[in-house]
Order: sequence, then structure tokens, then C-alpha cells
Amino acid sequence: MRYRYHAVTHRLRAPFRVAHGASTTRTTVFAHVGDGVGEGALVPYYPYALEDLTGYLARIDGAAFGDGSFSLETALAAIPDGPAPARCALDVALHDAWGKREGAPLWRLWGLDPARVPVSSFTLSIPETDEALREAVRSVAHLPVLKLKVGTGDVDADVRIVEAVRGMTEAVLGVDANAAWSVDEAARALPRLAEIGVLYVEQPLARGDHAAWHRLRARLPPGMPPLLADESVQGLDDLDALAGAADGVNVKLTKTGGLAGARRLIDRARAHGMRVLVGCMVESAVGVTAAAHLAPLADFADLDGAVLLADPAVTGGVGWNDGRLTLPDAPGVGSFSWGNPPPFGHPL
Repeated sequence: MRYRYHAVTHRLRAPFRVAHGASTTRTTVFAHVGDGVGEGALVPYYPYALEDLTGYLARIDGAAFGDGSFSLETALAAIPDGPAPARCALDVALHDAWGKREGAPLWRLWGLDPARVPVSSFTLSIPETDEALREAVRSVAHLPVLKLKVGTGDVDADVRIVEAVRGMTEAVLGVDANAAWSVDEAARALPRLAEIGVLYVEQPLARGDHAAWHRLRARLPPGMPPLLADESVQGLDDLDALAGAADGVNVKLTKTGGLAGARRLIDRARAHGMRVLVGCMVESAVGVTAAAHLAPLADFADLDGAVLLADPAVTGGVGWNDGRLTLPDAPGVGSFSWGNPPPFGHPL
């Protein structure tokens, strides 16, 4: 099949601050295989450079995926090992090409019910000042679900941010610490967040220390909000190690290497009795829409990445109405309109 790739640097509507740092732009890579397109995100706090992703994509031979009558399973198996975001772009492109060949959207081919898609949260990054927080909340106070990024370096200040937002909106609130807290800090913050009534608390602890999750669980009283693992789960082994400590997992295609890996992670999470949040990185409509096809399998959704972009290079796909998502009826991942992408095969 014909194969092309390119990278795009997206400008954000506003600086995006999390515990890992602040961004005004984010870069993603796109792969085009036959009629299919897929996207993978370059995440600043993950161990990849743009050259890692584009170098991998430059070595791909589209002929390895077969022709227009390809077997999806065989084509996915032909994706070589490499950086998960780049593999994600290929995986999604192949799923898109498969859906277009079959003439149906992925959710329908998988037998999923679009009415079961959870309302998506909209994410507020860490505010620099109290006034900045008030201004940010004023513009989104009408939304049904907000996700608050915390991890300021002061756990008490983090809780005060949540308390302040609780006083400004009736929205359901999720909290994401992005690995910023110690076990002691999390054990102090979580009962206070439970009193506020948050929907969940995501990634309270550092990535890579599974034992810390179990120590935290042993210290918590009943009635805590669900603890969802994000950075701590990069694969099935991580999820297995957190069984009994984490209540759920944030499933992102860029982490799992695409839709096939995401479906395996969801299945494993359910086998452990865990909840599932289908999330995204800051990325375009292509990546967000691909993830949205899995949202009927989830308890929570955080699929606002494309809404955060100032001048999207690509539009279309999943519909967004104040967090209420409408899955596309177009075949494959969806129908997209492109602005001015860079030349195919020439990484930025």
C-alpha cells in the first residue's frame, strides 16, 4: 500500500501547565497507509525525540502491509518494534484503511454502542495565579465535567485549587496530579478530595514505583475517590503490578502503540475489576477520534486534546458539544479535512 508520513507542530490556545512542565506547542506525527491515516503524539515528558519518531517512520516499507485487500491482523503484526507513538500512527492508519475498505466506522465494526460514550472532561492546566484560575473557570464553568491539573509542588495548594474550583462551578471534577505527590502527600490529600466529592484522582504517585501504590492503598480509609493510573501504566505488566492498588487506568493510544494495544489494555483492566478512562494526548482530531471509537467501553472519557489547539492542521472526526461526543458515521476512523500539512515523507 502507498505509504507517507509527516509531522506537525500544533500551537495551543493557551499555555498548558502540568506537573511535568509547561507547553505552548505540541508536535504529532501522522502516517498515511493506503486510504488510512493515523496519529501519534510526541509527549515532552516521555523518552522520545521527534527524530526518534520520524526516523522510525522513514524506515517503514508500506509494501509490508499488503495491498488494498490486506488482512488487518497480518498488517498489524507487520508493524516493527519501535517508539510507541510512531507505532500508534501506523496502527491507527491501518485500522482506518480497514474501516474504509469495509465501509463502516470502527465502533460499528466492533459492535459498540455510541450511546454508551461517557461525557468527556475538559482539562484546566495548573494556574499561575488565583486570578488566572478564576478567569479559566469562568470560561468553562458551564461544562459538565472538568479535569483539574495539579502538582504545583505544594500538595496543600493543590487541594486549595480543587476547593476553589468547586466553589465556582457545579461541574463534576476530576483531578490529575501527573505523578507529583509522594505517598505521604497523597495520603494527606485524598481524604480532603473525597470530602470535596471529586470523580477520580489520576496518577497521584511517581511513575515506575508500583510498590508505592500498594503502600498508599494500605494507608487509605474507605470511601476514597477512584485512583486511576496513567504514567504508571505503559503496558500490560504495569497494569498487572497495580492490581489491588489502582482502581483504574487511563488508556491512551500513544502509550499502547495504537488501537489494538488499547483494546488489550482495556480487556486486562476489566479482568482485574478496574475502571477505564479513555484519554488522549494534546493532539489533533485524528488521534482524538481514533480513541473516541473505544469510548463506549469506558467509564470515563478525557478526549479534549483537539479542542486545546489554536489553528488545527486537521478538522473533522468526532463531534464535540461541550464534552458530549458524537462518534462519526464515516467509514474507518472518520472523515477529516486538512489545512496545509508539510510535504509527505519530510519530517520537520
